[in-house]
Amino acid sequence: MSRATSPRLLAACATAAVAVGLFVAPAAQAVPGRGVTGPTVGSTPTLAGDGCNATGTPGWVTTANPVLTARTTAPSARFKVWDATGAKVFDGTAAAADGTVQVTVTGLADGAGYTWQVWPEYQPGSGAPTETCRFGVDTAAPTGLAVTSTDFPESGGGKFAGQKGVFTFSATDAGSGVACFRYVLDGTLSTGGGCTPGTDIVEAGADGTASVTLKPAAWGTHSLQVQAIDRAGQVTQPLSYTFYAPWNPNPPQALGDVDNDGVPDILLPDSQGNLLVISGNADSTTPTTVIPAVRSPWGDSWSGLQIAHKGWSGGGAPADTIYVRDAAPDNSGYLYQYVNQGSLPLGTRSPSLMSHATSCVDTAKAPVACPADHSTSFREVQQLVAFGSVEPGNPTAITLLDVEQGNLWLQRDPSRFGKSTQLTTTGLWNGYDLIAPGPDANGNLALWSREQSTGVLRAYAVPKLGEGSYDYSALADPANGTVIGSFPVAEYPTLGSSGDLDGDGRADLYAVTADRHLVTFKGVGTPKDLGVLA
Repeated sequence: MSRATSPRLLAACATAAVAVGLFVAPAAQAVPGRGVTGPTVGSTPTLAGDGCNATGTPGWVTTANPVLTARTTAPSARFKVWDATGAKVFDGTAAAADGTVQVTVTGLADGAGYTWQVWPEYQPGSGAPTETCRFGVDTAAPTGLAVTSTDFPESGGGKFAGQKGVFTFSATDAGSGVACFRYVLDGTLSTGGGCTPGTDIVEAGADGTASVTLKPAAWGTHSLQVQAIDRAGQVTQPLSYTFYAPWNPNPPQALGDVDNDGVPDILLPDSQGNLLVISGNADSTTPTTVIPAVRSPWGDSWSGLQIAHKGWSGGGAPADTIYVRDAAPDNSGYLYQYVNQGSLPLGTRSPSLMSHATSCVDTAKAPVACPADHSTSFREVQQLVAFGSVEPGNPTAITLLDVEQGNLWLQRDPSRFGKSTQLTTTGLWNGYDLIAPGPDANGNLALWSREQSTGVLRAYAVPKLGEGSYDYSALADPANGTVIGSFPVAEYPTLGSSGDLDGDGRADLYAVTADRHLVTFKGVGTPKDLGVLA
């Protein structure tokens, strides 16, 4: 395992060392033209920083018997080492071999800091020395590693699965001090990398503690693996903190939420074909969950697929049912359904294969004759979004809205009803991207569209009527919507909405730029760049 120490942590080490008087004040620096150069400290692992100038960063060695080395043009050189009190602890001479001199200093104290210099010996006591160098000794990994959590205690109780909890790590290190903690929930600890910042590393405070917020998605027993790393790069054995997260009898409900935490989510593929679940209130593109490419309907990639989610089917947890179809012209014509129990990455079950409805109903769900060109598969679907429930008394039912042969069609809860409702007959909806913002607080629906040729974004009201039905008349002609923005396809290839991302009571937009930056909006304005997608 690598024990390299990051420059940032070495700087912190230097600051702390000076504050507590770990090193004596550097001696006056040597004049140019000295006969000894390149002083280094040999150790296992190699010292990350020698601190060989007045403002340099001292490193830490993991041995009490370090090897001091330098280059010289003289036949021999003299080494001197002082402790933090200024007392000399070593004074010795070494003969040069091929221009290199070195000595081994033994018996140094753990946790102590030392200062050293080297003089060329043209004649006894003569010659300009090297600059002043410093190092600290830390021969032992941290001790007393512990994990505590009042949110998810080992004894049970606390919060429910799907809720976030704080876990506090602590350890002590009498030498260089605790630098960071490496951790993983329900997985395998990574190796190497020292304290390089990452999703599995948290920097320790001056008191040797750190806290992280984690969310156990599924109910049941969970294991949090933790290691402490000191500033010398020494690592403790893993500690396993086991706790139980019970099922939430009253889970949060939010349309657009796929991981059962009450916050709508953005679902986008990464460059490797995995599906990223990014929380709607995130400040970066770091996903809360990565659904592997192997879980896609064809087992190879989530890229190039139309993915719709906003509502759930009967029997599922209050986390969005996910619908997926291949958008390629030669697609299979099938729709795939993942009934989501709120435990990502979508459990171990395979998706259900959904056939297109072969019968039709009107907006009141009365049977009607399908048009002669009614499709019997999803092959001719051009756009597909989760629209929001149109079922009276069931505000979370899934309803899909798609474009087929230039017209809008409703697919009411495909897993149960299997009937299509034609909303328009004008055939004008080719060339538009559909965006479904979801219902407002009063249950009214809306549709947004982006004209692909111009990037113009329009809104169409779909108000809820007194008897619980909806008025779809504003959808007859896409050109008649209210213009609410412009998002050219060349600049924003992907445009969508998962509902109210920031909890302010109105639906929000998100987009992926041409250079794969994820941008979220308050409504359709105030862009916020979350960074590049992986």
